[in-house]
Amino acid sequence: MQRSPILIVHGGAWAMPDDMTEANEQGVFDALQAGWALLEKGATAIEAVEAAVTQLENDATFDAGYGSFLTRDGRVQMDALLMDGATLRAGGVACVERLRNPIRAARLVLDESPHVYFVGEGAEAFAASHGMPLIANEELIVDRERRRLEEAHERERAGLPDITFSGDDKSPETAVKPEPGFGGLGGPSSGPVDSHDTVGAVALDVDGNIAAATSTGGTLSKAPGRVGDSSLIGCGCYADNQSAAVSLTGWGEPIMKLVLGKWATDRVQMGRPPEQVAQEAISYLYQRLGGHGGMILLDAQGRWGIAHNTPRMAWGVHTADGPRVGVKV
Repeated sequence: MQRSPILIVHGGAWAMPDDMTEANEQGVFDALQAGWALLEKGATAIEAVEAAVTQLENDATFDAGYGSFLTRDGRVQMDALLMDGATLRAGGVACVERLRNPIRAARLVLDESPHVYFVGEGAEAFAASHGMPLIANEELIVDRERRRLEEAHERERAGLPDITFSGDDKSPETAVKPEPGFGGLGGPSSGPVDSHDTVGAVALDVDGNIAAATSTGGTLSKAPGRVGDSSLIGCGCYADNQSAAVSLTGWGEPIMKLVLGKWATDRVQMGRPPEQVAQEAISYLYQRLGGHGGMILLDAQGRWGIAHNTPRMAWGVHTADGPRVGVKV
């Protein structure tokens, strides 16, 4: 029996300023259109999430692909992961610098390699050997991010605390405490959580299969070689037809420690509704490690949930009834 397809995307959960909401909503809408154009023609969930995330990577609004945050030494380094819920095949890349669309490289790993994960120059060489052009890193950099990096360096020189990883249990003195009343069980953060806007997508296709994809440029002024949660199976991304597909965004270190994507999908497999599980997962992220972020979660029955504990999260859902986008839930 054929299913009615569903596509959900996110452009990141963070302290999005008012003057960026329109660009985030438009970017999410464009990603929905790219993925849905395939889904409605009978394409696979994997094809749909790859197309949606590729669109987000090409939009400088988001921290993925073109326009990503810069490392401490002024380069773009990106991570991405795709996972197929029907087969549990996965493909991931990390610390790539010369690929315009890391999610497409991740798709090549999924389809063309017996391995699951490639990093750095090895990932770039693998992608190039399968036809992906290599580009100069400078082609991925926008002036906005140069300015942000310089501001981060100025704060460091002024002796101000680095709050990039606030909420990590290593740095409780800088943890930001949320206030109740917004974004699910965790509540919103009133603190500086404006450096996390990873992108992702989950989809259900007409054959009843689900898939997930996540892509990121990481965190502002990160140490070169740092890998966050986004491209790690069970952390920033996971998909299994027997449970659910999930994509996360937020502070990578706490998400990794909790393997939060798998935590959520396991609870769906035990019969819990994704809408409830998504809220509980984000609450758990804060209660256990003071972490902040967001999640999109979809099961093979077409049930879904969205949650975040940041002031805003760019999101979109496309069903047979049409698209819906927003920057809050």
